[in-house]
Amino acid sequence: MNARDYGAAALAGFIGGNVSSFIKWGTEIPFPPRAPDRPLPPLEMLDSIGIDAQQLTYEYSQHVINYGSGLIHHGFSIVFAMLYCLLVIRYPRAALWQGVGFGLLVTVGFHGVILPVFHWAPPLWDLPPEEWMSETVGHLLWMWVIEVIRRDLLQRWLPHLK
Repeated sequence: MNARDYGAAALAGFIGGNVSSFIKWGTEIPFPPRAPDRPLPPLEMLDSIGIDAQQLTYEYSQHVINYGSGLIHHGFSIVFAMLYCLLVIRYPRAALWQGVGFGLLVTVGFHGVILPVFHWAPPLWDLPPEEWMSETVGHLLWMWVIEVIRRDLLQRWLPHLK
């Protein structure tokens, strides 16, 4: 592999992360991940580092939108998509099950370990099944879309990978 391969992989991850972020958000419309009275983990993250997440809002079509949560989710998507695409260049087996294996690891890693450790979400045994279902389905679709975009773009940009 050469620097061009890594640059193309990073760019594919950037594009895939941007697109798939909307896929993840979209899955939360039919399958809301948490009860309405529970705070959003991204807002808890911001609050824990001293940023008043409730002030990070704008109004669109008479809806108040918290962009702090959106920026965390979108940034997460881009960073992990780029990491994944770079990882697959070096270790092709990371693309197990068309990326779904990586998506499952991210789900368990974040919702099972990181969020509870930092008290941004309850521990696994306190989460309702609806939250696990929503987060798992959302992350698997999110990651699969990243893989589809990665594979398509790299086959176009790097013909030697065909």
